[in-house]
Amino acid sequence: MGRSASKKGGGKKGGESLKEKARKRRQLEQLKERAKSEYCEARSSEIHGTGVYAIKDIPVGKKIIEYLGERIDKEESERRANAQMEHAEKTGDAAVYIFSLNKKWDIDGNTPWNTARLLNHSCDPNCEAWIEEKQIFLYSLRDIADGEELTFDYGFDIENYEDHPCLCGSNKCVGYIVGRDFWEELAERLANKKPE
Repeated sequence: MGRSASKKGGGKKGGESLKEKARKRRQLEQLKERAKSEYCEARSSEIHGTGVYAIKDIPVGKKIIEYLGERIDKEESERRANAQMEHAEKTGDAAVYIFSLNKKWDIDGNTPWNTARLLNHSCDPNCEAWIEEKQIFLYSLRDIADGEELTFDYGFDIENYEDHPCLCGSNKCVGYIVGRDFWEELAERLANKKPE
């Protein structure tokens, strides 16, 4: 007889060609490979749930790992951030893995293979995020010893600071996950806060 309907459609199944599915699978494998790092691995953390730790000494200024995920526009970013926050409030899971890329785009790193999403915040971080063209990388701010937890400043604004207590444990901890640019304002708010 004749060919099956799926073959007539150029190998399409469910609206997507086999060639397209194979291309997406290859892209995913490439992303998973880029998400790996010879310098770190994920483990249990005292700061929060899971963290990322150096598996060898890392010199200052070293590119450690790429922050990967889906590129989304600001409107979708806002929608996802709100949904993730609601989920986090109900479950206690980590909240939002969305990283600002530029004025138009963000990266949603909420994928299990994005190890960089597991770096915790610290008020005295040993890493810093750098945006290079359309990619985000975490670099060491100082020499980092084998076994040390990798951290960076999330740079959260001061809005809703009370929802983000900081557990970094550093001597410089300001008590909340708030970017360094907001520390002075945070100190003023805390000083003016009425005791309960």
